[in-house]
Amino acid sequence: MRVADPNFTLIDDGHVLPVAATVDHQRVRLSPAAVRDALGWELKPQGLCKEERCVRLGGATDVITADGINLAGLAALLARPLALDVDARAAYLGASAGERAAQLASLQAPDFTLPDLSGRMHSLSGYRGKKILLVAYASW
Repeated sequence: MRVADPNFTLIDDGHVLPVAATVDHQRVRLSPAAVRDALGWELKPQGLCKEERCVRLGGATDVITADGINLAGLAALLARPLALDVDARAAYLGASAGERAAQLASLQAPDFTLPDLSGRMHSLSGYRGKKILLVAYASW
């Protein structure tokens, strides 16, 4: 049974993006316009393109369907991990292995902001060029 859901949540690179999606059991399909608007990938004759980069579809019949672009097929085509929760109407697109490798090779930690014990906010970027010690703890 197909259900058109205008309130599907797609999280890409930490950005929460509400998109319209067609949900059918464990399959999620987005319109080409939704993929373009949310992720920047546009369907063109040469394949899916983002700026100057194009990915050929070739025999990727699991990506383009009559109902739109299959989110799982798109994630596989872009070599990006996908966490999908159809019941929660949400999906998370992770960074590709190439993007993660480039980030690791740069030796540059991603920026974040957290409070200290006094409640003052500190951003990692405010300490660039300085040595700091981060202590993380989780009870699980």
